[in-house]
Parts: sequence; C-alpha cells; structure tokens
Amino acid sequence: MERKNVESLFAHAGAINALVIGDLMLDQYLWGKAERISPEAPVQVVDVTREEIRIGGAGNVANNLVALGCRVSVASVVGGDENGTILLHAFSGKGIDVTGIVEDPSRTTSRKTRVLASNQQIVRIDRESRDEIGPDNERRIVDYLNAHGDRFNVILVSDYLKGVLTPTLLAEVIAFARKREIPVVVDPKGGDYTKYRGATVLTPNRKEAEAASGVAIRDDESLCRAGERLLETADLTALVITRSEEGMSLFLRGGQVVHIPTYAREVFDVTGAGDTVLAVLGMALAGGVGFADGARLANVAAGVAVGKVGTSTVSPAEIVGSLGFQHGEGDAKVKNLDVLAGIIAAEKALGKRVVFTNGCFDLLHVGHVKYLQKARSFGDLLILGLNSDASIRRLKGERRPLIGQEERAHILAALDCVDYVVVFDEDTPLNLIETLRPAVLVKGGDYTLDGVVGREVVESYGGRVELVAFVDGRSTTNIIEKILKAYGEE
Repeated sequence: MERKNVESLFAHAGAINALVIGDLMLDQYLWGKAERISPEAPVQVVDVTREEIRIGGAGNVANNLVALGCRVSVASVVGGDENGTILLHAFSGKGIDVTGIVEDPSRTTSRKTRVLASNQQIVRIDRESRDEIGPDNERRIVDYLNAHGDRFNVILVSDYLKGVLTPTLLAEVIAFARKREIPVVVDPKGGDYTKYRGATVLTPNRKEAEAASGVAIRDDESLCRAGERLLETADLTALVITRSEEGMSLFLRGGQVVHIPTYAREVFDVTGAGDTVLAVLGMALAGGVGFADGARLANVAAGVAVGKVGTSTVSPAEIVGSLGFQHGEGDAKVKNLDVLAGIIAAEKALGKRVVFTNGCFDLLHVGHVKYLQKARSFGDLLILGLNSDASIRRLKGERRPLIGQEERAHILAALDCVDYVVVFDEDTPLNLIETLRPAVLVKGGDYTLDGVVGREVVESYGGRVELVAFVDGRSTTNIIEKILKAYGEE
C-alpha cells in the first residue's frame, strides 16, 4: 500500500466507527532491577522502581483503534470490582463508548501482573474468571448490538477464552454483521474455529493455526494446506496467519495466497502485536482497503508494535514513518489531495507563500527542471499537480504516457525544487487550484494569460499568474523523435 494512500486512510479515520467485542483485562507492569538472589529460595529478588497499569485484552484493540483516530465502542462483561471500575474509567477517559459493557458482580475482572527487570519478563501472575458469561449477559450484549449496531463500519472480535465470547454470542454477532454487510475481523483462540463460522477474516498466529487446522506448518506447502482447511472450516472470506519473523500470509477464497515479509527492525516484546494486527486490518477494511493492502499495512504496524515493551499502541505517524524507512523519504512528498490540503493550510498559517504548477512531465528533461526551479523561486513551497496516466491518454493519445504516473511522481519528488506532488485524474487542474488556493499559479510561456486554467480563481483572492518560458528545443516530443530517428529502423 502506497504511503500517500495510507496517509489518506488515516486522514479519514475519524469517520470509521468500530465496535470491539471480547475479553477485557488489565495489564499491570512492575518494573525493577534484579541484582541479587533471595536467601529464602533460589529466585531473583526484584527491586520495583516503577509500576504501570494498561488496558489489555480486547481493550488493547480498542486502544489501538483510538490511537489510529477511529471512533470506538466496546461490548463485553466485567466484574463489579475495583478492576472493572478502573477499566470503565480508563475507557471513558479515552472517549471510548462503554454503553455495551455489562457489569456482573459474580465475575472477577481479569488482571495480569508482569514483573520485569532489564526489559525481561521474569514472572506473570493472573487473577481472572474463565467461566462463560451465561444467557442473561449474552442477551444484554445482543440487545445492545441490535439497538446500536447499524452505526458500526466494522466489528472486531478479540477472543482470549475468558468466557465472554460464547458460541451463542459469536453466532448472533456474526449473523447480525453478515446481514448488514459489516466486516467481522477476529483474533481467534482455541482449537475449534467452527464457532467463528461466517466471519470475514481471522488472524491466528502460526501456533494457533496449527492447533485449529491439525496441520503442522513446516514449509509453504503445509502452510497452504492449513490455510485452505481453516478457510473452509470457518467459511471465511479471508484468513491471515501471522508468522512472527517470517511476516504473515494472506489466504483468499479461490486459492490466492499472498506472503508478506516481516518489517520489524528490532523485537523487544511480542505482547499485544496480535491486537495491533486486528485493529489495523479492521480499520483498513472499514476504510475500503482491500485484503492484501490491509494485511500489508497491519504487518507494518505489527513491526512497530514488537519494537515496544508490553501492550502498546501504534500511531499513524509511526506507521507512516516505518513506510518511509522501507521505501525512502522521497515518497513523503507524494500526497493525495485530502492530506495535502491540510498540510498546505498549516503552511499558509505560518505565512508560507504557496506556488502551484501542473503538467504531464513524461520523460523528464532539463527544460522541465529549469522550469520547475524558476517556478519555485516565486514562493516558499512548490506544489506540482501531475496528470494521471488516464488524463494524459485523453490529452495526448493512447500511446502516452511513456512513464507511469507513480514513477513520474517519484522522479519529480526527488527534485529539491519540488515540495509536494499530487496526481490528478481530471482533464484540468481546476479542482486542485480551488482546493489549495495557491498564491502564485505558474504555467509555461507557450500559454497566454487568458488560456491559463484557474487564473480567475487565483486572481479572485489576490493571487497572481506567472508565465515561464521553456528551454528552446527541449521537449518530450523532441526526445521521442530523436530516439525514433536514431533507433527506429532497428
């Protein structure tokens, strides 16, 4: 998934309304130093220096969605105890809707206490209920879903086998979502995946996939057998198997398999990485992203998550930054219009003078470069509106362009004089000009002022038009003719 499209996805995250259903818990971390052995038993003595409580389990999925910019609601059951109160207050403090959370005085709200020294976990202590929540609590969650479910764009199911996600509740949730074509993304547990039958996509890790499929995954062939079996068993649209240092594999109905390499630069702790995968994949599907690109984006996010200690969230900036690390910072200049509009508004607020020009720029040559350098001299920022392949074909015929729009965009972004590149599909850049409202509109010297598209718009708010002469004899057409003359007969 290209960086510019990821940025656009995050820019519209606030329009995504996600429901998280699953087992809630508190993750307590006791940090300290272990420099001696206890005289009472052959164990380390940890001198605790810091304590931290985080929302865990399905709550960490909700936390990740909030960090990504989504609107989030949670449906679950907690105990009528201090830990349950802490969870509810923590959710409310983050703006998470807790209307769907049922309080049951007979249950114990899960708390997992981890003791760490030198960033290494020494021991974990669990206090929790594992019994199924019962028909009354199931019905209260289903009633909530029936009353509020139509507003959700995606439902994320986070199963930790603590009793909330009973087979009955899962069947009700999946049937509700399928009827309304709401994607259901599940992080599964246990060996029986028939209880998730009809979900959109499951995200087991390799060990979980082996247990549920009965196939020992040793190579690509056994991996594919396991994937195909789980797709069929759970009647899924897609399946994502996370494979630790080997990345992840996406299986789609019809036999298509996509293997995605890992992007983790350094692994400190895999705790919560599955929650990050679930949140990012769910958000991507809700935002209209396809399974393959959604899985790739979730893989990048997981690579960021495992570089942190404990259950952690991943921000849009970290994900975009990781994409920049992989593909080079030149991509950072190529933006979609929705994202670019916000950037330019902020630059204008700082007093920056914005210059705009546009063109095809097929086969970049010295005339183009000198033109762009001159255009940049009229202000503080130069935005280049680049004709898409489709618009060039309409303007210049089916044999053009010679270089595709993504390559042209990245070549132009490498120029120091160009600050941002935005591709447009219309025949003219009028929409770009109306949206970005540049102070200076630049066109080539072969235009007259009356023939410049957008001139009236720019001059209406006090901007101006500049015409810049091209270098004589330098054009894409001339280059094509020269190539044909030199090599045409060959």
